[in-house]
Amino acid sequence: MTHLIRRFLEDRSGATAIEYSLIGALVAVAIIGSVTAFADEGTGVFNRAMGAVSGAISGGEPGGEG
Repeated sequence: MTHLIRRFLEDRSGATAIEYSLIGALVAVAIIGSVTAFADEGTGVFNRAMGAVSGAISGGEPGGEG
């Protein structure tokens, strides 16, 4: 029985899996934070691009005000 407990305590494969899980969670938090921080700027870029496309399709001025 002591051999089984000693072998369990010396096994390090579970620690590696936990470390990779923590790294993955940290990367996910960083991605979510950066997307949140740049969401407003990205929306503005998207709206300007869609206005230009809409203006080009309708034949009006760039920006969709034509």
